[in-house]
Amino acid sequence: MKKLEDYVRSIPDFPEPGIIFRDVTSVLSDKDGLKLAIDQMQDLLKDIDFDLILGPESRGFIFGVPIAYNLGKPFIPVRKEGKLPCETISMDYELEYGKATIEIHKDAIKPGQRVVIIDDLIATGGTIEAITKLVESLGGQVIKIIFLMELKGLNGRAKLEGYDVDAVIQYEGN
Repeated sequence: MKKLEDYVRSIPDFPEPGIIFRDVTSVLSDKDGLKLAIDQMQDLLKDIDFDLILGPESRGFIFGVPIAYNLGKPFIPVRKEGKLPCETISMDYELEYGKATIEIHKDAIKPGQRVVIIDDLIATGGTIEAITKLVESLGGQVIKIIFLMELKGLNGRAKLEGYDVDAVIQYEGN
């Protein structure tokens, strides 16, 4: 049986020379790779007491929803600015190549709720750092953060110091 890493396509020099792009679509497009990804991410939640799963647009939805479904938990989407229909709160954050804004419904998390954040990749950590601030501003508590892949060379975990962070696959470079 193949390891999950075997399903990840690595594309050199994309989006720029010297970068190795780790393509999650090759995991998603293979039924065995997708099952391994969901199962291994979900295994990281064994013995964790939490109330809901939250994931950022768009790949956090892909992995967070089936795990929430399997575990009988609600899923809360975090979206790009202007995509949610009800009253929201927002947070600006830095990208590798600019700035962005994410939003969550103001009533999505109740004070005291224990939240798991799921996404496909941690690079610089800016997106998830912003999400932790949104969760905490609504009175939620981030219990665990799970990624499918981590690019350790970009040191994204430094922005998430103090949180319980796990990644199924870790790549040394960036």
